[in-house]
Amino acid sequence: MDDLTPTTLVLIPLLAVLAPLLARGIGRWVRVPVVVFELVLGILIGPAVLGWTGPSEFVETLANFGLAMLFFVAGTEIEFGSFRGRLGRRASLGWLISLVAGIAAGLILAPGEAAVVIGIALCSTALGTLLPILRDAGELPTPFGKAVAAVGAIGEFGPLVAISIFLGGREPGLSTVVLVLFAAFAAGAIWLAFRIPRGAMHAFINSTLHTSGQFAIRVIFLILAVLVALSVVLDLDMLLGAFTAGVVWRLLMRDASEHDRHAVESKIEGVAFGFMVPIFFIYTGITFDLEALMADPVLLVLVPVVLVALFVVRGLPSTLAVPEGSSRRDRLAMALLGATGLPIIVAVTAIGVDEGILTTTQQSVLVAGGMLSVLVFPLVGVTLRGRRATAPIALQDDMA
Repeated sequence: MDDLTPTTLVLIPLLAVLAPLLARGIGRWVRVPVVVFELVLGILIGPAVLGWTGPSEFVETLANFGLAMLFFVAGTEIEFGSFRGRLGRRASLGWLISLVAGIAAGLILAPGEAAVVIGIALCSTALGTLLPILRDAGELPTPFGKAVAAVGAIGEFGPLVAISIFLGGREPGLSTVVLVLFAAFAAGAIWLAFRIPRGAMHAFINSTLHTSGQFAIRVIFLILAVLVALSVVLDLDMLLGAFTAGVVWRLLMRDASEHDRHAVESKIEGVAFGFMVPIFFIYTGITFDLEALMADPVLLVLVPVVLVALFVVRGLPSTLAVPEGSSRRDRLAMALLGATGLPIIVAVTAIGVDEGILTTTQQSVLVAGGMLSVLVFPLVGVTLRGRRATAPIALQDDMA
């Protein structure tokens, strides 16, 4: 029987409200992504500290939906131009180097199957965390900002493919074949997205934006459900289906008016970052194994080791994508921003724990290292670029 309590039902929405307020208050001095507060507040009310709530099957189900929504939104943020030309090739090469280096580092930290999980976690980049920071710093339109976006896009898409190949419960060869089948279906969905007459569809979307019909939102959830269900049937990770659904929806809306795109995006971001995604991060904090981390001083030492590993494994190869003629400061800034990773670290370690490959203690060390990366690396990286924020910090942007 599920141990969901009325206290849990109230506490999680309460923390979801407190997190952006804390981020806004502290943001006057230093920018901290909202996800960090969501994780910390979850840890605070969890069994390891106050003990006000604990694991719940119902909340875990909602958290999984939140994780799917997070990667759907990540898919909608992908700029396909990032994958073309010199920039795309260098960003892809940098990620492949990161994957090999990550698995090698994983073999050192935890020999065995856990090395693959650790390697995938270390080669990720938190694009959703970096985009609002780059936007506020006025970097997105610059060659440097475009390079960071390319590194982040590969750093989110690459780990999802790696998860499906190495953590799907099959031999890598068979997993690759199944992944190709999924890719073929996804390509068909993308082809269909190009073939659908957009005039009538966009007109219908516009006519239902402020009615009970909400056609756009219903279509989004249909695409999300179909591709997530397909990934589950093929025994691939559901996050790949969610990410692909975001890509398909972006293509469907590419010719829509700016007003319609903004209206639809604001609604789906409201559902994702106003409801589902905070549940995922807060619940991750609730189930965070802080007791094991605090009980062993050696584990505490490993947290900064993970931070250094992220910089070496993911950050240094990311510098391959810096624009030509970049200074040393720019290269260091790229390394720091490329090494910023948390959402995929949380996701892949959760999969590792579910599959019995990773212990909750190992998960806690990796997640703690990811939290440090989003606290330290973007701040130092943007400072090295010598830019000041040109726009006010937006609550919703911070949540990505």
